[in-house]
Amino acid sequence: MTHKYLIGALLLSSLALNPAAQAQTKAKVRASTAKHTFTLGDENFLLDGKPFQMISGELHYPRIPREAWRHRMKMAKAMGLNTIGTYVFWNLHEPEPGKYNFTGNNDIAAFVKIAQEEGMWVVLRPSPYVCAEWEFGGYPYWLQKDKSLVVRSKDPKYIAAYGRYLKEVAKQLAPLQVNHGGPVLMVQVENEYGFYASDKDYLALNRKMFKEAGFDGLLYTCDPGEKVKEGHLPGLLPAVNGWDDPRKVKQLVRTYHGGKGPFYIAEWYPAWFDWWGTPHHTVPASKYTPRLDSVLAAGISINMYMFHGGTTRGFMNGANYKGENTKFEPQISSYDYDAPLDEAGNATPKFMAFRRVIEKHLPKGAKLPPVPPAKPTIRIPAINMSSATSLLADLPKPIVNAKPQSFEALNQDYGFVLYRTEVAGGRKGTLSIKDLRDYGVVMVNGQRVATLNRRLGQDQVELTLPKGTVTLDILVENLGRLNFGPFLNQNRKGITERVSFAGTELTNWQHFRLPFASVTATSRVAGKIAPNDNSPVLRRGSFTITKPADTYFDMSQWGKGCVWLNGHNLGRYWEIGPQQTVYVPAEWLKKGTNEVVVLELLKPQQDKLAGLDKPILDVVKTDGEARKN
Repeated sequence: MTHKYLIGALLLSSLALNPAAQAQTKAKVRASTAKHTFTLGDENFLLDGKPFQMISGELHYPRIPREAWRHRMKMAKAMGLNTIGTYVFWNLHEPEPGKYNFTGNNDIAAFVKIAQEEGMWVVLRPSPYVCAEWEFGGYPYWLQKDKSLVVRSKDPKYIAAYGRYLKEVAKQLAPLQVNHGGPVLMVQVENEYGFYASDKDYLALNRKMFKEAGFDGLLYTCDPGEKVKEGHLPGLLPAVNGWDDPRKVKQLVRTYHGGKGPFYIAEWYPAWFDWWGTPHHTVPASKYTPRLDSVLAAGISINMYMFHGGTTRGFMNGANYKGENTKFEPQISSYDYDAPLDEAGNATPKFMAFRRVIEKHLPKGAKLPPVPPAKPTIRIPAINMSSATSLLADLPKPIVNAKPQSFEALNQDYGFVLYRTEVAGGRKGTLSIKDLRDYGVVMVNGQRVATLNRRLGQDQVELTLPKGTVTLDILVENLGRLNFGPFLNQNRKGITERVSFAGTELTNWQHFRLPFASVTATSRVAGKIAPNDNSPVLRRGSFTITKPADTYFDMSQWGKGCVWLNGHNLGRYWEIGPQQTVYVPAEWLKKGTNEVVVLELLKPQQDKLAGLDKPILDVVKTDGEARKN
């Protein structure tokens, strides 16, 4: 939606008002869309020529239901923030080459406009690479289909795809820059590039592409303090990530910015994210309030990463993997982050502590708005999930190939692929999968006999096959492509090399694509499964409520899988924790009947789903403990 259209809509809505109200509405529209200047002073940012200190917090639009965007903005204002930071996620906006999506929860322009309506400024981070604990760091899966394409490089194929996408992003967001009447103060070029490489020509090419696309306002780079040397580009402001010692921050920026400021901590971490099988990360506010106080007192601008994390829904979580001697670490669906706002958007003690610090630095006579009350919650009674269908009972048409194919070769982005072949039975041997990406449920004649887990370095298992011709199924789950580190260009999923049994390579594979892009029709999930069936299953249940409110599904008695509510993918669960609940936002509940579908990989006989009125984010089980339950 253009500014012109937005203004027209607002003016039309004012026709029903009296003349005084109409005049007031017109004045507000003109004021909110007035063009401003935002420039670099020697020590301060200058908004319309006057010193301006950004007190910013990171919010990611896809991690928050669109219906709740405005609420989170109001909460940001109540803590004392004047600016919102957000990435822009390439894989959401171009899921397939040339097919763009800026609608619904992907409507980044609407997100930015709501910030403006709420009196907030915006720092925009549209670099194709975002990291963000997000699938492939924001890159679309299809870049991996060409094994020779190199992301974050001057590779012409990468630059061409990147350039086309950036122009589409600019169509949405360039008109919302502050110099065009929007709230966007600055736009970030690349993202912590110094962590990855130090090619200044590549960074200069990025800057050129941003300008040619239409981002004609203030551009900047950001890097962790020790990597600013490698990641900054002469001529652009080098923002600093992670450091909060005012003296060190100012010295560093001056070193790489001609002896001048202004000074911006682009990512300040008052907490951290979680990954499966490790404790929930928490940091007391008292550790960070003195640091925030000193930064604000020094006149340094700051962006809290995260102010509010929300939830990484669907299959959008990323993973870390730093080298051959480290674990593959897929991230959980909750992005609570121990942030000032919790996963559901409520103020935490950290919120109140930071608010008190910010209040100290307000101009004389200024006051913060009151903190909105906590959102109500409900506890849904146990749901009967008796309708069930084996995942193997309703498979799509297979794709046949002699060797197993990766997700990318099958033109599949996320979810699962079932690999099937036939093997001569009546013998023992080692089933070995080279480069399993990432989690495999191994079935013989339709029954689970083993699981293999990249996170634990498992890629083989001893099997005893029954006599006769055996159907071997391997259901492979993509647990999230790497979002950080040197292996970004090695991110293909599925069975990426070969499978062997008893030393012989297995061939003649059928591939059943199961992306689970949506689960809206429930006709597939009906009936019963056999009492002894231990293969993956889809289960369905329904419940009725009189008034929607936030709630949580308790998945602690389930094994591993995904949950859908009224067609919305709420994310993953896994008994190993630390996350044992799935957040259910009020905005996606309906008065009356609601439908829930669960894909369960390990405990197909589980048929009750309990509700809770608060989350469980800090219970970790070892893989052995989880298996016993």
